Amino acid sequence: MEIIDAAEVQRVLDPAALVEALREAFAGPERAVVPEREHYPIDESLEATLLVMPAWQVGGFLGVKVVGHFPQNRSRGLPGLYGSYLLSSATTGEPVAVLDGTELTRWRTAAASALAAGYLAPATVGEHLLIGAGNVASAVPACYAAVREVGLTRVWSRTPEGAARLVERLRADGRAAEVATDLAEAVQRADVITAATSATSPLVHAAHVRPGTHVDLIGAFTPAMVEADEALVTSASLFVDVPEALREAGDLTGPLARGILQESDVRGTLADLCAGQRRGRGAPEEVTVFKSVGTALEDLVAAGLVWRARTGAAADLQ
Repeated sequence: MEIIDAAEVQRVLDPAALVEALREAFAGPERAVVPEREHYPIDESLEATLLVMPAWQVGGFLGVKVVGHFPQNRSRGLPGLYGSYLLSSATTGEPVAVLDGTELTRWRTAAASALAAGYLAPATVGEHLLIGAGNVASAVPACYAAVREVGLTRVWSRTPEGAARLVERLRADGRAAEVATDLAEAVQRADVITAATSATSPLVHAAHVRPGTHVDLIGAFTPAMVEADEALVTSASLFVDVPEALREAGDLTGPLARGILQESDVRGTLADLCAGQRRGRGAPEEVTVFKSVGTALEDLVAAGLVWRARTGAAADLQ
C-alpha cells in the first residue's frame, strides 16, 4: 500500500484534468454510490467537527475520507481542515493507498468550483475576487484557468498578511494578482466572486453585486456557516453541487427555514449542468450563485486520478 503525501498529490494532480474528470463523473450514467456523509461534533468550544465520507464504484475504487474541521486553527496559523483518504479496491477491499486528504480536498473543491463556473460564469472574466486566502482559495485560480481566462485575481482576507502571501504565490505562478483592502469595493468590481471561508455571517451582500456576476460560495458547509446574505441567494439564479446542500449549508438552511427560499427555487445541481439537463447562464445580466458543500464523489475521482498518475495505470483497479 502506497502512502501519498500532500507534496506528491500536488505534484501529480493536474487541475485541468481533474476538472474534466469531475465533469465525466457528474454526467456519467455509471455514477458512484455516494452515501450521505456523517458529521460528528468533537468539541463545541473549538467548533470542531469530524466528517466521514465514503464512496465507491462497482468494479473500481472504494474510498473513505476522514476529515477534522477545526475553524479556530486559523488563529494558530494552521489549516482549518485536516484529512486522510483510504483508497481501496471495490472488488476485493484491498487497500492500495493512503492519500493526504487535506490536499485532496483542497484541489477537488477548487476543481468543482471551476467546473460549475464553466457553465455559470460570464464568458469574459476581467476580475476574479477570492474571499479567503487559505488552502482551498489558493487552488482556485489554477482550476479556473481550465474554464476561463482571468485578467486579474484580487484577494481579500480578514488577515491582510494572508492575502499578501497568496498574492505573492499567484504572481510567482505567473498570474496577475493584487490584494483587495476594501471588500465591498472589491465585490462591486468583480466579474466572478469565490468565497472560501468559514464565515458565520455574510461577506457577500446582494447590494454590492453587479448584474452579470457569478458568485461561488464554496467555504461554508454547515448550518452555522454563512458567506452570502439572504437577498443574494433569494434573488440570483441558484445552483448547488448536490441536494445535500439544502440541508447542510447555512446560506440556504436559514432562508429555507424562514420560508423566503423554496427548494423549487434551486435551478439545478452540478450533475444537472454536466448532463445537459439544466441550462447554465442565460442572459448576460443574470446573477448566478453556485453553493457547494462538497461530495465524496469528488474525493473518489481525485484520488483515482492521483493513483493512476502515480502508477501509470490507464484505468481503475480490476
